[in-house]
Amino acid sequence: MHSMNITRRFAILGALALPGCSAIARLNAAAEPRDTFDLRAVNLTQQGAVDRRNLLVADPSAAAALDTDRILIRPEPQTIAYLPDARWSDDLPRLFQTLLVQSLSSTGQIGFVGIPNAGPVPDVVLLSRIDRFDVEVDETVGFRAVFACTCTLLRDRDQRVIRTQRFAQSIAVSTDNPLTIARAFQALLDETLPEIVIWTTAGALS
Repeated sequence: MHSMNITRRFAILGALALPGCSAIARLNAAAEPRDTFDLRAVNLTQQGAVDRRNLLVADPSAAAALDTDRILIRPEPQTIAYLPDARWSDDLPRLFQTLLVQSLSSTGQIGFVGIPNAGPVPDVVLLSRIDRFDVEVDETVGFRAVFACTCTLLRDRDQRVIRTQRFAQSIAVSTDNPLTIARAFQALLDETLPEIVIWTTAGALS
């Protein structure tokens, strides 16, 4: 039942993403006012000496469907649509990059954490790829918010890969209400960002 309702509700929105749709339709959709939702970094202040090495958080990569400020819904595994009347506060890759920088900086253990062209020459580079950041229909619980990303640490001077790790979490969501969904993604990040930060600092400062 959930799958049928969601498919019907998002059919028009999903169609707007298809190549055959008119430019006017896409512009009209982009101009519609939408509620905006932000996501928070985690604060992981840690005791100990500050390492003088510099960490660059490269621009995260993502599939075209995720490279937007829209909130992605999957009525079915092969179907892509967007939550009506709702958006993130920035395009998802840039928002995720900001969360990584703020969370890593909060530890106080790294000399400098920054983005490309905004700081000293880095010692270590954090590459990330957003694999999932969407809500899928779950016949058991109704909906499920899914987050997954792959991170790679790179030594800048010789481009040697230090380590790579995939991080993934999901959480059941009882409704497709935008605020409920935003809170679900915040809960996922509250779980996953500390893991990414600990993994990154352990590899960057070793």
